[in-house]
Amino acid sequence: MSILVVGSVAFDTIETPHHGRADEVLGGSASYFAVAASYFAPVKLVAVIGEDFPTRERDFLASRNIDLSGLTVAPGRTFRWTGRYHEDMNVRDTLDLQLNVFSDFSPVLPDGFRDAPFVFLANINPGLQGGVLDQLAGPPKMIACDTISHWIEGARSELLALLKRVDLFVINDEEARLVSGERNVVRAARKILDLGPKSLLIKRGEYGVLSFSPNSIFAVPAYPLEEVFDPTGAGDSFAGGFLGYLAQTNDLSEANLRKAIVYGSVVASFVVEDFSLRRLHTLTRDDIERRYRQFVSLTEF
Repeated sequence: MSILVVGSVAFDTIETPHHGRADEVLGGSASYFAVAASYFAPVKLVAVIGEDFPTRERDFLASRNIDLSGLTVAPGRTFRWTGRYHEDMNVRDTLDLQLNVFSDFSPVLPDGFRDAPFVFLANINPGLQGGVLDQLAGPPKMIACDTISHWIEGARSELLALLKRVDLFVINDEEARLVSGERNVVRAARKILDLGPKSLLIKRGEYGVLSFSPNSIFAVPAYPLEEVFDPTGAGDSFAGGFLGYLAQTNDLSEANLRKAIVYGSVVASFVVEDFSLRRLHTLTRDDIERRYRQFVSLTEF
């Protein structure tokens, strides 16, 4: 089963307190999601890049069984983001943001992308996310979406309309508080589920993931690492591993959803071990399975 992802492909410049700086490395929500998901299932990517996007990065994405038919090259420069992390790696500052060609991004799905059984709407304007759903040929098995504080505050009505159309909403704990107006994360989750999504995943960084549906709550810790090198893209990589496993197994049972959450957490734990997507250049499926087994043994009692 294939997965459609619509989002950003970007260049990031990242500063961390202990590992220095990485300049102009591959980033963007769609990049992280697509590469993570590609360990489990074929991916169809829709995004926009500039004329400056290097062949080596395109070749890397294509080598991961990612269909780039929906990757549009527009006149101008690729989206760029510069960020600096604090000692507490859960906190970062945006130092520079250049939308460039991404500012005019209006996703158009190629004909072969419209019947994808699994869809992930990565972080873009909720109105554009809704426009993607309008282009689908029929109802997918699962529609998942992500967002950020900027859209929660600046495009709330569009976001609320979108939530009535999705199966799964993926956000972090602070975003959950912004959407719901509740400080307590469990009360926040209940309010968000009342807005329309069938289930909710709340990412909590080093504290793991909480899964909510009308009839269940499931908590997964983060895989314990001695050091986090660069947390950029961890949330999108988690979503990629999660949806990738669901697409591979084509099983949306509660038990399999929980396994998928663990696989997502495992993939994200590898991503943060180096800048950008560098760790995934050498990561194998065997590495993922080995850490999955370690994760399961850590949480058994």
